[in-house]
Amino acid sequence: MESVTPDSRKASARPDFSAVVPAGGSGTRLWPLSLPDRPKFLHDLRGTGASLLQDTVARLAPVASRMMVVTGVAHAAAVHEQLPALGDDDIVAEPSPRDSMAAIALAAAILEHRHGAHVFGSFAADQVVLRPDELMRAIRIAIEAAEAGAVVTIGIEPLYPATGFGWILRGEPLGDVEGAFRAEAFVEKPDLETAQAYLDEGRHYWNAGMFVMRTDVLLGHLARLQPSLHDGVRTLAAAWDGPDREASLQKVWPTLTKIAIDHAIAEPVAAEGGVAVVASNCDWIDVGDFAVLASIVEPDADGVIRLNRSAPTLALDASGTMVIGGDRPVVIIGVDDVTVVDTPGALLVLGRASAQRVKDAASSLEGA
Repeated sequence: MESVTPDSRKASARPDFSAVVPAGGSGTRLWPLSLPDRPKFLHDLRGTGASLLQDTVARLAPVASRMMVVTGVAHAAAVHEQLPALGDDDIVAEPSPRDSMAAIALAAAILEHRHGAHVFGSFAADQVVLRPDELMRAIRIAIEAAEAGAVVTIGIEPLYPATGFGWILRGEPLGDVEGAFRAEAFVEKPDLETAQAYLDEGRHYWNAGMFVMRTDVLLGHLARLQPSLHDGVRTLAAAWDGPDREASLQKVWPTLTKIAIDHAIAEPVAAEGGVAVVASNCDWIDVGDFAVLASIVEPDADGVIRLNRSAPTLALDASGTMVIGGDRPVVIIGVDDVTVVDTPGALLVLGRASAQRVKDAASSLEGA
């Protein structure tokens, strides 16, 4: 991956736009590849030589003049290692997970404390975008709408009636910002019949959890809707760059409300008419399980998908084979759509149709 430096970012970046990258979660449906101490955003899941985190930062480089990653203390050193161009001040380490609102709000409060009120965007570290230029187009429209005071979300143009994603209902055009529309409602994961109706209607988008807004607008909404959370992140931001950071974290962080940004801000503010949506056809992919992963990685000439692996792999009368990791030979005979994940701690042999069951199996092992 091409190195991303502050100078290379500023050459083409949007002035005074900060990108925040929340990097959390354990990706349990990708066990044993993704583990709590080495979650999926730190892995190269596509065989490109770059982790999902590195891909995310590189993708945002053309538009962001500043970059900040929010991650857990257990992962801060690995983030530093993967993103050496970022300084210590650009990596915010959370003592414990408090869901997306606390992470994003803390980043916004720190950015505003350092640089004054300005537009920033939040983009998760564990997603794949195959058409980054199209996403950049949508982000630039979102910045324009955010400058006018809206909380803006990037809606993904749906390809099928997904029941595993939230959806966003598009309303009327947003004033003079071409390409931006009012977001009338956020809908939790629908059943198949409802999702098909959304797809047929053509006014709904997938919710990818990408948000663009002014720091003061976000924190203003938070002060109204989640005042204790607002006061807490303001206190932390004021102490962040001084000697009292750790003491403030120990005192304040455990008291912050554990809530997602969708529930804390997006849904109630959309009901008030304050949220906009910008559609994007950027080939966005949430790599939530091994079945999704197999669909985005090109197989070798023999039809086998090999990731992070150099040992011999042989598939006989076995189509749809994917083998990840390991330094010993793997042979699969007469079984289709099998994924093998070989790690020092565990071996997974998975029928692709059962990809969603990996999380439950991993939980069972942890409790054994």
